Order: sequence, then C-alpha cells, then structure tokens
Amino acid sequence: MTLTLTVSDEVRAIAPGFTHLAIEAHGLVNGPSTEASSALLDDAARRLATRLDGRAPHEDPHMVAWRAAYTAFGSKPSRTRNSAEALAKRALADGGLPRINLLVDLYNAISVAHLIPVGGEDVDLIQGGMRLVRATGGEDFVTVAGGEEAVEHPDAGEVVWCDEAGVTCRRWNWRQGPRTRLTEQTTSALFLLESLAPMPVADVESAGAELTELLEKFSPGARVEVRAPESAG
Repeated sequence: MTLTLTVSDEVRAIAPGFTHLAIEAHGLVNGPSTEASSALLDDAARRLATRLDGRAPHEDPHMVAWRAAYTAFGSKPSRTRNSAEALAKRALADGGLPRINLLVDLYNAISVAHLIPVGGEDVDLIQGGMRLVRATGGEDFVTVAGGEEAVEHPDAGEVVWCDEAGVTCRRWNWRQGPRTRLTEQTTSALFLLESLAPMPVADVESAGAELTELLEKFSPGARVEVRAPESAG
C-alpha cells in the first residue's frame, strides 16, 4: 500500500517553489554502518566541498531559499538550520559526518552530495498518511530528553510533517522525532527529498535516482518505487 503524502495550501503559499520527491522501499536490509557506507559519506563530503568551491553552506542559493522559507514561518534559520545545511556544516568540520546506520548513512550521503534535505521514515511506524502543514501549536511531538521520553509542542504556525499520531518532524525538516526514524530493524521506508526554487527539478530527480541506485545495491531484491516530483506551482 502506497503511503499518502499531502502538502497543505498554507505551506504552498509560503513556499511556492517547493518540490518533493518520494521513494518508498520495501524488503530493505538495514544494520550498523559499514566501511562501504562510511566511504560514501566521505565521498559526499568531498563532492560538497567541490560544489561549494570555498563558500559556506548557507551561501549556496538553495540554502538561501530554505533560510527564507524558515523565516517566513517564524523560525530563525541561523539557529534552527534545515537538515541539509546542518549536515553540510558537519561534513566540512573536522569531526565529519556521523555514522548512524546503513540506511541513514545512504540518505545522508545523498543529502550532503546534492545539498538537498532528505529524510527517512519507517513506513511500518507511520500511522495513516503524512501531511505537511502549519501547526496549531497543540500537536504532540514525542522526543527524548535526558534519556526519558518527553512530549513537546511545535510553535503555532510552524511547518511540520505529521501523521495521525502527531508530529514526525519539526520545523519542516529540522528535527525528526524518534517514533518513526529508521532503525536497524527497519525493512520498509519512505525517503523524502525536498527542494525549493532555484534548484531545478531535474537536480532533485538526479538525487533521487542516485539514492534509488544505492538502495538497490545495498538491499538486493528490495522493491523500490520512485514517485514523480510534486511541485507547488
């Protein structure tokens, strides 16, 4: 069954250049990070450095657009960076990118190499469809604080991804909740690539094709469905 994704008109109004590409995969094999997935992350950092050519990540035109979108819904983009900018900064720092698990490494590598926000959700842990909306402020976001489960609430007007159980990712793609994240037990996943103008849709498709190729390489026999990019225009 294909997971439904809906973008509200309120979100489209503040980001008319928004495009998202979804990849749904079943029969995946996950596990700890490997030498191969670690090498992909190192290569992605090199590709990013070439792409930026001495600029800081936030100076890239695509990241400039994301900062403007964050500002439009009341977030401070220098304090709560979109996921691609945050990963890019880590990739260029001395410590490099974190190694999480095989599937997360794959989509993080694509995010860094293409400088595009990419998220991964465990399909079996999502309740109902997923919606990108502006929050009322009353929604639940279940997270972990000090080793204990804690419930936060998004700011009113904040852009969030949510399912029927609550918020799955705050501030668009800033912080994913632990409830639906990819773990070493994940076998079915939704990967979401999100872009804003001026990134061409062809570039989003190229990033999606590369991620699809990696998923099929690291999980032979997986069933991978790539959906056509959906634009706000």
